[in-house]
Amino acid sequence: MIVMNIELNTLWVLLATAMVVFMEGGFSLLEAGFVRAKNAVNVTMKVFVDLTFGTLAFYVIGFHLMFGEDVAGLIGKVFGAMPDQGPGGLPLAAYLLFQIAFAIAVASIISGAVAERMKFSAYMLVTVIVCGVLYPISGHWIWSEHGWLARLGMKDFAGSTAIHAMGGFAALALAQLLGPRQNRFNGENRSNREFAPSNLPLASAGAFILWFGWFGFNAGSTLSAGDARLSTIALNTFLAAAAGGASTILAYLIRKKPVDPGMVINGSLAGLVAITAGCAFVTETAAVIIGLIAGILVIFATDWVERLKIDDPVGAVAVHGFNGVLGTVAVGLFDIQAGWITTGQTRLLLVQLLGAVAVAAWGYLSAYAAGKLLQVSVGIRVSPEEEQRGLDLSIHGMAAYHAEESHAGVEERTEPAVQKQPQPVHANVLVSVQEGTSL
Repeated sequence: MIVMNIELNTLWVLLATAMVVFMEGGFSLLEAGFVRAKNAVNVTMKVFVDLTFGTLAFYVIGFHLMFGEDVAGLIGKVFGAMPDQGPGGLPLAAYLLFQIAFAIAVASIISGAVAERMKFSAYMLVTVIVCGVLYPISGHWIWSEHGWLARLGMKDFAGSTAIHAMGGFAALALAQLLGPRQNRFNGENRSNREFAPSNLPLASAGAFILWFGWFGFNAGSTLSAGDARLSTIALNTFLAAAAGGASTILAYLIRKKPVDPGMVINGSLAGLVAITAGCAFVTETAAVIIGLIAGILVIFATDWVERLKIDDPVGAVAVHGFNGVLGTVAVGLFDIQAGWITTGQTRLLLVQLLGAVAVAAWGYLSAYAAGKLLQVSVGIRVSPEEEQRGLDLSIHGMAAYHAEESHAGVEERTEPAVQKQPQPVHANVLVSVQEGTSL
């Protein structure tokens, strides 16, 4: 019976891992839809960097730092003894694979915030540093049984802090260090200039994939196919995402403003981020409340980041950073066994606050230091000319969309002797696609 349970658990963890890795497709589509068309290939290639270099960095170094032999509750030994198996007798290979999927998600959070102006080579180094060193260190604090936050009793079931707050505040630091995109904040009064997303339906498809994969992210963290909480975790995940999107829509309607599709997408993602820590520890009603708050917080957090003149093309800081903190603190409020609102106890709330602040500060400061080191050594920002042209052509030598060029090629081959008059509407479409502006 024990062997059969381990086999079922292994199968469940591998399935959940596949769902989490599939989320990288969601990140790719979401970011490609949010950025201008001339940078769509570049953001997609950065996700491939996460999947390749991020995987190898965590496999070679990060897993040891995160789950290796403990040193003072702060870090694991790179060359220390490693466990023979994962939790509950799970094969170590299955557990390692699941943790790799989590690690590359941290890097993908960062990729959107630095989109459209970061050197491709610099992003490769950032991914290696984040997945190989920075994330595993703070992850050790929370998810290693000997980590200092774990010993205090911090609860972060699937990573509102360990994954999202860490990645979100690292993204904040690097976006601040890079500076805004050209003409993003301009004019004498430094007013904002909005860059319209190139393809909102594409971004929506990315959000749907992320939403789907989140069931593997949260429910898969049980590491057990027989865990009695599986259905509750999945339901809480779904309810929080729905509530997040709903409260964002309502906020715009109440303020009598056009409902921003991009913000609604981020509202649902914010609900997913916020429930990730407590999906196994709170009631369904609490999940809805957490989602409702997240959908409002993402609007104010986005406005706050813009007021600081920090350019985050996809809203990663607001979605992952701020709502990662919210979700962590919410466990201290709504935890069935020790929440302040549910039981009147305060200790867990204080531990959750401490953990969220510590990891957010670590994410910001460590990423800023790493980015500064790269800035003074290899450089982190593309040239103004490359940025103006677009990173797709400047770095990869290929544009995302070729419909107009292909059409022109057909005309040239089939009717070489006919001189056609310029087609203004086609030209406008091409400019619109390349610059990501509204038609």
